[in-house]
Amino acid sequence: MRAIWSGALSFGLINIPVKLYSASEERALKFRMLSKHGNCPVSYMKVCRATGKEIEWQDIVKGYEYEEGDYVVLTDEDFKKASPKKTKTIDIERFTEEKEVEFKYVAKPYFIEPDKKAEKAYVLLREALRRSKKVGIARFVLKDKEHIAMVKPEGTALLLVQLRFEDELRKPEDLRIPGTAKYSKKELDVALLLIEQLNEHFKASDYKDTYVEDLKKIIAKKAKGKPVRLKATDNVPVPTDMRDLMEILKKSLEKEKVSKGR
Repeated sequence: MRAIWSGALSFGLINIPVKLYSASEERALKFRMLSKHGNCPVSYMKVCRATGKEIEWQDIVKGYEYEEGDYVVLTDEDFKKASPKKTKTIDIERFTEEKEVEFKYVAKPYFIEPDKKAEKAYVLLREALRRSKKVGIARFVLKDKEHIAMVKPEGTALLLVQLRFEDELRKPEDLRIPGTAKYSKKELDVALLLIEQLNEHFKASDYKDTYVEDLKKIIAKKAKGKPVRLKATDNVPVPTDMRDLMEILKKSLEKEKVSKGR
């Protein structure tokens, strides 16, 4: 794995030299854009809107439009000057119980790897978090943006879980979401039975990305010149007629009973 950030993990007056590594990866297939006529690859150029000429990557800078048409150009040094400490430190500011961090704030996980000379402090923090059953809440800067994060033990590693700021979450007020709806007690009872029927402990290993696997099969067939046909079972689901909701709930319950041999 390649480190995406290096600096120090700080708590109290202790600074632990560390590196950050992404703890997740996208499994989506990568596609190239091709011309419809001839299947030649399409490239994307950085073009100056004023002259229409292509601009080389090394000649591109970051600019902030403070007024329409007027820009201030910022260099890498300018971003560092904004707060030299923040750009090189994961600063744990407080500790709390993990259940205090609502799931909606969780964004992305990273592994924290210590410098060899700092292993003692790293293990000490990991074990202190584990025994106290607490997580650290920290601030750090990544890709020119400040983030908050949760630092927690994950096996022998410390995991940094990037969190969202509260003002980054959208509100549902603009959506048409019902507060109440009319349903019978029997419908609710059957729905509760169905939930109980499907109740199991969550194991991440039980779930695979079947969509990507299906796409790979289609790609393999097309590469061999074989036709790909849509099955009748692949049709878009038909919305349930709400007048038949009770009947559909009962059939769902019976289906699950049969599948589990109950």
